[in-house]
Amino acid sequence: MNGAESLLTTLTNSGIEVCFTNPGTSEMHFVAALDEVEGMRCVLCLFEGVISGAADGYARMARKPASTLLHLGPGLGNALANVHNAKKGCVPMVNIVGDHATYHLEYDAPLTSDIEGIAGPVSHWVHTSSAPEHIARDAAEAIRQAGTHRIATLMLPADVSWGENPAGAEPAVSTPAPQSVPAQRVAEAVARLRSGSNCMIMIGGGTEVSLERGHKASQIAQACDAQLCTDVFPTRVARGAGTAVIERLPYLAEMALDRLKDVEQMILIGAKAPVSFFAYPNVMSAISPAGCEHFVLAQNEEDIDQALGALIEALGAGVNTPQVHELDVCDVPTGSLDANTAAMAIAHYLPDDAVIVDEAITSGIAVAPMTATARRHDWLNQTGGSIGWGLSAGVGAAIACPERKVICLEGDGSAMYTIQSLWTMAREELDVTVVIFNNRKYSIPELEFARTGARGGIPGPNAASMLDIGKPDMDFVAMAQGMGVSATRATTAEEFAAQFKEAMQSRGPRLIDAHVPSLSG
Repeated sequence: MNGAESLLTTLTNSGIEVCFTNPGTSEMHFVAALDEVEGMRCVLCLFEGVISGAADGYARMARKPASTLLHLGPGLGNALANVHNAKKGCVPMVNIVGDHATYHLEYDAPLTSDIEGIAGPVSHWVHTSSAPEHIARDAAEAIRQAGTHRIATLMLPADVSWGENPAGAEPAVSTPAPQSVPAQRVAEAVARLRSGSNCMIMIGGGTEVSLERGHKASQIAQACDAQLCTDVFPTRVARGAGTAVIERLPYLAEMALDRLKDVEQMILIGAKAPVSFFAYPNVMSAISPAGCEHFVLAQNEEDIDQALGALIEALGAGVNTPQVHELDVCDVPTGSLDANTAAMAIAHYLPDDAVIVDEAITSGIAVAPMTATARRHDWLNQTGGSIGWGLSAGVGAAIACPERKVICLEGDGSAMYTIQSLWTMAREELDVTVVIFNNRKYSIPELEFARTGARGGIPGPNAASMLDIGKPDMDFVAMAQGMGVSATRATTAEEFAAQFKEAMQSRGPRLIDAHVPSLSG
């Protein structure tokens, strides 16, 4: 084996069987190894931001990391935004970054860069392999470090890739089981929940709120008359008919402050103490009231299920029936097309066991409440705030779960960050329906302009032009068709409902360009 072959074999031995890539010269021996090593599905993406976003979506749905293959420091740099999102969401990822041959670095060729320096801020573990006989061992350590919640970045110099590795591949890496939550911590949580204080249980963050976990959290909340909530952007949540009734903390700081104003004890499971997404004049950064006490029952890396089970036993909550959503499907909408009527159509036709990837920004605010009682589905949130995640995460989710319909809710502005995702959807024949909420605006910056109080909250002509992405209007139908994806445009509720229904009843990539009004009309 050469180094690349031993690396690939080590990855597949440990169940890492998908690699999202856009290789360059330094990675050619890795590419060649794909014909020598069985078991690795390599997915070509046309931009590194698509690679990292796809790896994020894949890991959330597969519950294990994918590999990325990136070309030198600039390639890693292009991927950073969605690696950031994955890190904030506690999503595992194994990044393989090609580098110049070790002896070539001293010549400072044009693509030479400080790759470890670039990787550090968005990685939990960073390492450069120094010799072919080390790469398999280093890859095994990267897998171990990534585990189920972390980002590991491993540099692969070209000569390490092409050099012989007589030691061969490493056997399967066993991911350590999560640490149990100490009994003392469980007892402290029980005492707080029974204290008579106004308590809230907040679950989420990088902790998946699965069907079973939601039911357990609901039983616990009922046993101690506590409120139950997720944070603003939990990584993955089971929703729809049969899932627990769990409120989601509002995004807007003013609304969140009002929602939490009476909470005295907050028990955190996976989630962190809530803070405002940004700083605003005369608005508190810490959203909980001043007297609220925060208690971390379990962090993402700990055994969440064990902690919930221990709470249920201590509180005698097992006798409680979880409060769940009953199936209640919206009517088919008619009339003008806006965020609400689009949400009604999505909720009406949403199939069983779908996956919704949400980067719809302002236009998608209506979709979450209307789908709460739709057919059961999983919902993936944009955890790190860096837009350009949704389309690429849809690619990864569809590869992880080919038997499930993936619906990607996308804003028009954020879609343009990783529009190349459509090409990969077509190439891989993925069952993804993309809904572009096309309002010709950067609506979040428009909203935030007013909230920050800049220029009295009213943009002048130059500022307004920076928030308007019309003139010319973007033709998403033409863009999608140009990359091999079937696409249609909807301007009325009836058109959108008919197109979405058709997409749900067929397979393969599809885009609907939904023309909706902006927040300002």
